[in-house]
Amino acid sequence: DGSHITFSGINPAIQLRPHQLNAIARVLYGGNTLLAHEVGAGKTFEMIAAAMESKRLGLCQKSIFVVPNHLTEQTASEFLRLYPSANILVTTKKDFEKRSRKKFCARIATGDYDAVIIGQSQFEKIPMSPERQKRMLEEQIDDIEEGILEVKRAKGERFTIKQLEHTRKSLKARLEKLQANHRKDDVVTFEQLGVDRMFVDEADHYKNLAFYTKMRNVAGLSTSDAQKSSDMFLKCRYLDELTGNRGVIFATGTPISNSMTELYTMQRYLQYDRLQ
Repeated sequence: DGSHITFSGINPAIQLRPHQLNAIARVLYGGNTLLAHEVGAGKTFEMIAAAMESKRLGLCQKSIFVVPNHLTEQTASEFLRLYPSANILVTTKKDFEKRSRKKFCARIATGDYDAVIIGQSQFEKIPMSPERQKRMLEEQIDDIEEGILEVKRAKGERFTIKQLEHTRKSLKARLEKLQANHRKDDVVTFEQLGVDRMFVDEADHYKNLAFYTKMRNVAGLSTSDAQKSSDMFLKCRYLDELTGNRGVIFATGTPISNSMTELYTMQRYLQYDRLQ
């Protein structure tokens, strides 16, 4: 129930609707959140007001809004319409050209912004530290090796073992590539930005997240992931560690469009600790 929330600095001409107030309360008082209202229900205002209240109440220091590339300016304009005096930083394509990227990331890290608004493709260009990437790949390889042993013990299908071995091989190749590229350029990592709350608009763009299973032919389950999805997953895990599973908010009008496994993918981003 968000009916009691008073919003400091909000545009008095805009009245948030009861379902928006309740969604904001869920973000403030709950853990990681999925805002799955239909299109036009006002998810953008919910995220903006939740970010501003989170900062005012000391629940976070700096929020990052990850939005489709073509929506960065529109999101910024909505932000300032709801909170005219907000201090926001909006990224442009130019900021992420190779010569400007480090300087711009340093601005994010050192500035006291209410929010940073960034396009999905620029967000992907801010890496996690190689150490954290290495740790996650090693954990995935360990999980797969355990799965292979389990299938062999149960005298499972040869096809399943082959699939798991193929996945292990590709993960090991990624690990070797990561070690070879270790710190080729002195980049600012995601951990150094000072971000402790992340709002992801159109989160259905990150559905292609790989999952390794001993089961065969599970409809809709991806066994290979998009780079942007594995990057998002790693950043969610980092924020979980930092905030105790309270720092990630996804918004999408279509959390499930093809298969129930998409709901499981959303849970892996937002409820990883519960699934474990």
